[in-house]
Amino acid sequence: MKAIWNNTVVAESDDTIVVENNHYFPANAIKKEFFEDSIAHTTCPWKGRASYYSLRVNGELNKDAAWYYPETKDAAKNIEGRVAFWKGVRVEQ
Repeated sequence: MKAIWNNTVVAESDDTIVVENNHYFPANAIKKEFFEDSIAHTTCPWKGRASYYSLRVNGELNKDAAWYYPETKDAAKNIEGRVAFWKGVRVEQ
């Protein structure tokens, strides 16, 4: 699977986990040069507290376009530390 934004592959892996129609990529599958830490956080009742990354590709910023759970609740341990995408990021084979 590939995560693509602004015509650039920002993550790639054959080991994604699908939860609620989102592909969660292993942390080592993201191309870190395109990721910037964000101060944003949200909370999911069954997964826990999510942290966000913004993407910067070819000088363009996609704020809070990726999220991950540094520490999940027990029900979501299989995606702990993995990264998922939204905000126009295409995930495809």
